[in-house]
Amino acid sequence: MELLLARNELSEKPKKVQLDKVKEELKNLGEKIFYFDKDNSHKDMMALVDSLEDEGFNVYFREVKYGLADDEYMYEVHAL
Repeated sequence: MELLLARNELSEKPKKVQLDKVKEELKNLGEKIFYFDKDNSHKDMMALVDSLEDEGFNVYFREVKYGLADDEYMYEVHAL
């Protein structure tokens, strides 16, 4: 599965990352907070959470709003 990391600037295009790369990084570090772009589907984000929980991680997922408009948000995934 391919996911989009959050943008650093609104004018940038989001960078892509594979699910295997996310899992590998978590196995090396033990815990990490990831920020994903709003262009990811909610279904894909739930699949990510389920996949990480199946690997034995505790996962906290939420939408982070950074502006007043409805489309100004990103996804935060904190995996322990």
